[in-house]
Amino acid sequence: MENKAIAKQFKLLAQLMELHGENPFKIKSITNAVFKIDKLANPLALLSSAEISEIEGIGKGISAKISELLSTGTLQELQDLIVKTPLGVVEMLAIKGIGPKKIAVIWKDLGIDTIGELFYACNENRLIEAKGFGLKTQEEIKKAIEFSIASNGRFLYAQIEPYVTLFYNDLAISLNSVDMQAILGIAGQFRRACEIIDELILVLGTAKLEDVNRMFSEDESYTQTEEFPLVWFKTLTNGLKVRVIITTAERFQYDWFMASGSDSHVSQVLPLLPADKFNYPDESAIYEQAGLNFIPAECREGFGELEQAKTQEFPKLIELSDLKGSLHNHSTWSDGVHTLKEMALYCKSELNLEYLGICDHSKVAVYAKGLSIERVLAQHQEIDQLNSELAPFYIFKGIESDILSDGSLDYPEEILKSFDFIVASIHSPLKMDEEKATHRLIKAIENPYTTILGHPTGRLLLSRAGYPIDYKKVIEACAANDVAIEINANPLRLDLDWRWHRFALEKGVKLAINPDAHRKEGFLDMKYGVLVGRKGGLTASYNLNSYTLPELTTYFKDRKVKKGII
Repeated sequence: MENKAIAKQFKLLAQLMELHGENPFKIKSITNAVFKIDKLANPLALLSSAEISEIEGIGKGISAKISELLSTGTLQELQDLIVKTPLGVVEMLAIKGIGPKKIAVIWKDLGIDTIGELFYACNENRLIEAKGFGLKTQEEIKKAIEFSIASNGRFLYAQIEPYVTLFYNDLAISLNSVDMQAILGIAGQFRRACEIIDELILVLGTAKLEDVNRMFSEDESYTQTEEFPLVWFKTLTNGLKVRVIITTAERFQYDWFMASGSDSHVSQVLPLLPADKFNYPDESAIYEQAGLNFIPAECREGFGELEQAKTQEFPKLIELSDLKGSLHNHSTWSDGVHTLKEMALYCKSELNLEYLGICDHSKVAVYAKGLSIERVLAQHQEIDQLNSELAPFYIFKGIESDILSDGSLDYPEEILKSFDFIVASIHSPLKMDEEKATHRLIKAIENPYTTILGHPTGRLLLSRAGYPIDYKKVIEACAANDVAIEINANPLRLDLDWRWHRFALEKGVKLAINPDAHRKEGFLDMKYGVLVGRKGGLTASYNLNSYTLPELTTYFKDRKVKKGII
């Protein structure tokens, strides 16, 4: 075992000892030894126990531990501490910028024991109130986790969007010096608005193949991987893999189509096309040649879209401009950064929306400053005052009510009655099998006060799979009980998964694109909810917050009358 590996084991031992509040003098002794071991010129593995104990800064106690590690490959004391510590907490020790003391607060005070939960807590501003933390520390932790996730070569759509825009613009500028008539299109997963991106693909059509190819060959950051169409590959500094496909201007639309759809989609369309035809004026002509109506890029997943395109035109998919308001948002009343008035003014003045649904956390969510009954009533007074000030803009009285372990909602009926609408969500406990999770959700859905089911699986993309559910049973229960399902637009969630949107729509279930905003900028996440809504075939007519203010007011009131809760 090399000295660096030995030092690494002792460093972890010191960190875990500090995390568990053990003797600080002993921790300091081990920390000093870590520094000493790391700098030694001679390998410890070649020394005897006596020789190791004579090294300055390494006493008999640490010498014995080194000998144990060298002879057995493990440190029993370290193993004992690892057993006492959740794996996710051990993994947090590798995050740059936070030490064992802060991790102890995260774990023991905030109840967070995975990196995925920590990342989401940063997103929801849970850390800024904790001892020893602030907004700056929270943002540093968030960036460190993003860097760690990116190192795996997989990215959230929203995470790489600015890099894609920058890369596209830089490449377009470079192309202008070689061929001003060149055509450049983004393809692949990014064009399809996939929630997770493994590779960025661009297609370049040019009449000057040799000149453009020379431009790439002179850039040492690119490697050529195919002859025709020419394919150049590179990896950006953030770890994103990029593939640029160079083809003729005449073949551009065909090759763009080929590179845009999933393998399943393309393999279903190709047999319907002539084998020797590659020149098309646009992608619509390709689908027309195949005997299909045009299929939007987001929907080209081989997920039943061809059957739909054979018999009818695709419906007009939802657009960001279709959203008239924003439901499910948080303010400083619970764990938000901005006040209720600041959130409302941003929606009204900056986004030109008609209404805001405020859904601060319910009382059981102590970690998020959940609202006691007294605070609910106080918030309603502020909402009444703001509605008077900001009219015709309107704030709906909502709550994100925790779904408790038995499936019931937080708060007694007399308080639940006071809300215009209720988003019901599971936040804890999350460790459930499919039967338990499904039963718990369905019981909440059958509660007459539940208006919208929030983030149905509790997933956090790239960090937490979410609890398993029987999607069909949950969606059918929503249909039977007139409950809408949220598309949580936070890029970490995008839950309900787009693969189940079409089934929900077929059952007549309305969806709601909710940003779950905890600060003003969070409203902008609605864009990502729209993108995955389009992937699932969502139209404005089936999206709850595409309703105008009068329409939604009537919807909420009629629903309460129908449920007998007015």
